[in-house]
Amino acid sequence: MSLPHSSTPNRFTMSSFSALLDTLRDSAPQHLEDLTQWLRIPSISSDSRRKEDVGRAAQWVADKLAKAGLEVELISTDRHPMVFAQTPPVPGAPVVVVYGHYDVQPVEPLDQWVSGPFEPTIRNGNLYARGATDDKGQVLTHVQSVCQWLASGQPLPLQIKFLIEGEEEVGSENLERMLPELRDRLACDCVVISDSGQYAEGQPAITYGLRGIATYELRVDGPSQDLHSGSFGGAVMNPAIALCQLLSSLVDRTGRIQVPGFYDQVRPLEDQEREQWKSLPQDDAQFA
Repeated sequence: MSLPHSSTPNRFTMSSFSALLDTLRDSAPQHLEDLTQWLRIPSISSDSRRKEDVGRAAQWVADKLAKAGLEVELISTDRHPMVFAQTPPVPGAPVVVVYGHYDVQPVEPLDQWVSGPFEPTIRNGNLYARGATDDKGQVLTHVQSVCQWLASGQPLPLQIKFLIEGEEEVGSENLERMLPELRDRLACDCVVISDSGQYAEGQPAITYGLRGIATYELRVDGPSQDLHSGSFGGAVMNPAIALCQLLSSLVDRTGRIQVPGFYDQVRPLEDQEREQWKSLPQDDAQFA
């Protein structure tokens, strides 16, 4: 996607940018402390007993953005709130929406944790806690970058909007339902989501395609009572066998889905993309 160039002169010089990077490095200990504070909040969206904690996690990031001078709104839903925040518009410049989520997955089994899931701990240069990489860590990277830029006193060269929700781990049903009424507020040129993979250490990645998820409930009805296989086995299909046959027919030996029309809307990879993939330092044997 090509974004429109801003007609507003960018007064943020390279020397200013270098100074900002120095400030970011100097502020790294505080940024780490901010992250550990957020990680200590057990924002498990699927656990009704944690509803207050989920709300605290939303308020934490809302306060962080408000303190930096962004316009912030907590959007109530039927379950957990969404945090919407934005910087001032920049005439002629692109608008970017940064999406993320502050809710986390359940933590059981607890006996598999070396340190407590909500007790952020650094081991071998890595920070361990529930949500450290899904998705509080990535969200806070964007938040801290914007906050630090604004703290430098320089105007942003574009408008940034944040939409940080609390139900990603339970299906984002409220976000999907409310998108039509949020349409104008979320109008943008592109959306940035940092909730995916990095190919290798020191090798940045832009993820532009993912496999989706489709969920179905399949019901197989059978006889209302037990039927002796010796008398009825050839005439009445066993529901368990029928279900096994249905499931086994969905995917072939190569992993290709056999549902008619499934790939109709899937854009095939171009030759250039395949060549780029081949150029990556991949090792199929090591991956396996």
